[in-house]
Amino acid sequence: MNVIGSNLEFLGGLARLGWQALRQGLRPPFERELWMEQFCQLGVRSMTITNITLLFTGMVLAIQTAYSLSAYGGKAFVGDIVALSVVRELGPVLTALMVAGRVGAGITAELGSMAVTEQIDALRALAASPTRKLVAPRIMALMIILPILTILADTVALFGGLLMAVLEIGQSRVYYINHILGALTVQDIASGVGKTVFFGFFIGVIACYNGINAKGGADGVGKATTNTVVISSISVIISDFFLTKLFLMF
Repeated sequence: MNVIGSNLEFLGGLARLGWQALRQGLRPPFERELWMEQFCQLGVRSMTITNITLLFTGMVLAIQTAYSLSAYGGKAFVGDIVALSVVRELGPVLTALMVAGRVGAGITAELGSMAVTEQIDALRALAASPTRKLVAPRIMALMIILPILTILADTVALFGGLLMAVLEIGQSRVYYINHILGALTVQDIASGVGKTVFFGFFIGVIACYNGINAKGGADGVGKATTNTVVISSISVIISDFFLTKLFLMF
């Protein structure tokens, strides 16, 4: 019962913090300087890891597809399979997982350090809202920047597939691109990018909640950081299933 109670308390805390962050983040005046700082910290500095991950994912996917379908005469559909797999699922999920590992851990460590050194309590004592100053900019920035990172990573992954299609499979560049354009629809792109808005919200809320509730010094911050990476990664994978079902209804 204690485990169930603690889990319910955790979920309730996440829901309350998420609602407060959205309400504070969407209410003017907006903290433009804080938002721009988070765009740089969370978005620009995550481009390298997300793009490298998706580049080699696209390359591996193209090779494996060509190898698996060669016995059935399906090499011609490498572009189609790479495009649909990356844009619908692999791009959004892998980008979110990379961001959860890098950004989620960083947010929790930063806010956790402020919590154990009583800097967050000092903000409350000065009548400043920690949710507005610390939480809302990070969550809103993640919800905006993660779709952008996903679009860039998808493009890089398709380029990786193009390299393998031309160099390893022997297809022409125009042939591969035409198959990509013929396979993708607006719904495919919208569903893949749309899911990342929810992923960014989940990662941000989990990271901020674990950070501001960290206790016990450096050891507590370390445990909170580990919990953030694990829980946010699981939440991305589980929510991907339900979001996929939801977007397929439209």
